[in-house]
Amino acid sequence: MNEKKEVGEKAVDFVKEGMVVGLGTGSTVFYTISKLGQLVQQGLSIKGIPTSKQTEKLAIDVGIPLVSLNEIDHIDLAIDGADEVNLDLDLIKGGGGALLREKIIANAAKTFILVTDSHKNVARLGTFPLPIEVVPFGYETTMKHIRDLGGSPELRKNQGNPFLTDNGNYIIDSSFQEIREPKELEKNLNLIPGVVDNGLFVGMADAVITIIDKKLVTKVRKKK
Repeated sequence: MNEKKEVGEKAVDFVKEGMVVGLGTGSTVFYTISKLGQLVQQGLSIKGIPTSKQTEKLAIDVGIPLVSLNEIDHIDLAIDGADEVNLDLDLIKGGGGALLREKIIANAAKTFILVTDSHKNVARLGTFPLPIEVVPFGYETTMKHIRDLGGSPELRKNQGNPFLTDNGNYIIDSSFQEIREPKELEKNLNLIPGVVDNGLFVGMADAVITIIDKKLVTKVRKKK
């Protein structure tokens, strides 16, 4: 059973004719985008907004018409993956380095749906190091402030050089052990000068399509 393929293709059920769809980044959403490309070839009319240059290339390759965020006034649906999902459907994202654009698009969407394999489901966030996007200037000082919040930050590297996001920023990956108050940590990290945003997506996902006990499950956020 290819869990990523199964949950990725299931998300296509939420896409309707005429929608503007935010297209996430990663190995699971790859299957969503590939399937959407097949449906577009068969006559489905949608517009996609990619969250990364990698996704933009894939969407063009499979024939999905693209628009920029500045050209439209709404996003009907965003579909994306995650690195961890807790029981409240809060997330850690950013393993692929696209967290800022992913968060902008998820926040703009009327409905935000996650596709994750069973390994991403956790009782509490924090095993996966939290990605934090920071401006290059003074990043070592920014890392000191992250340490003051209890983190163990490390600069993400690519072939020995600092990894650069599509926005030209650095990524700091920081473990926090167990994240007991994700909303509080998300806010406090974003108050640090030099932090652009972080990979905690708290209260944003409307539903998660995942695998539990080898069965396809769609978990919907409880309305508070």
